[in-house]
Amino acid sequence: MSQSAAPLPGLAPVAGAGAPSPALAGLASLPSGLTPAFSPLYSQIKGLILQSLQGGEWKPGEAIPSEMELAGRYRVSQGTVRKAVDELAAGNLLVRRQGKGTFVATHVEHHVQYRFLKLIPDEGDSSTEGPAQREIIDCKRLRAASDVARALGLRAGDAVLQVRRVLSFAGRPTILEDLWLPGGPFKGLTAERLSLYHGTMYALFETEFGVRMVRATEKIRAVLPDPEQCSLLKTQPNTPLLSVERVAYTYNSAPMEIRRGLYLTDTHHYRNELN
Repeated sequence: MSQSAAPLPGLAPVAGAGAPSPALAGLASLPSGLTPAFSPLYSQIKGLILQSLQGGEWKPGEAIPSEMELAGRYRVSQGTVRKAVDELAAGNLLVRRQGKGTFVATHVEHHVQYRFLKLIPDEGDSSTEGPAQREIIDCKRLRAASDVARALGLRAGDAVLQVRRVLSFAGRPTILEDLWLPGGPFKGLTAERLSLYHGTMYALFETEFGVRMVRATEKIRAVLPDPEQCSLLKTQPNTPLLSVERVAYTYNSAPMEIRRGLYLTDTHHYRNELN
């Protein structure tokens, strides 16, 4: 089938194209901002696969149906499905494994555990350095300030969780992080639960709270620490720090975390790959 726009309910089908599939007809109920009426067919299929991911039809780490099965499900060509899956894989939502199939990406897998952490040791790499030692300083439930509420899509005064922790490498404090999470999805998260979990925080969110972070935006600037930050990082007031402010999103660009980190960079550097 051509990858031109598929006819939607209320529009006459293109001659020879046949009637739209029931799955594509369901696109009419999607928000117009999510799926434009005249988007390419592969983009519409991508949107439908995203709906299934968001709805939990396929869990993180599980295999999704084959391209042939998806083509039959949506009544489109296998090439159309392949292009949709390629884009989802490029966005780190799906993972292709040669000879095994395509799987829902997960933060539990070792090679993607630190996908959002870009601080690299000057000597060696993250694999040789080993995981950070984590100390939970605080985890408390409070009412969201206006700036936090706005960033998380909440109302001022809604419940949020605030977490503060220090990450150390080779016993040396290197990162001080403050996090804010919406209270509803993370009900039951405690300092003890964070301390006892041996994987990454994003893996915890995914496996125990059903929230998977799929992308993030960051703002980076140089700052000087205040006295409390100096104490936690065991550094001097005139030491420049890298401030990294991150908002992490789950499916459909729903904000689920604000993370403000202060990084010491005398033995590490921030590394990003631009494609």
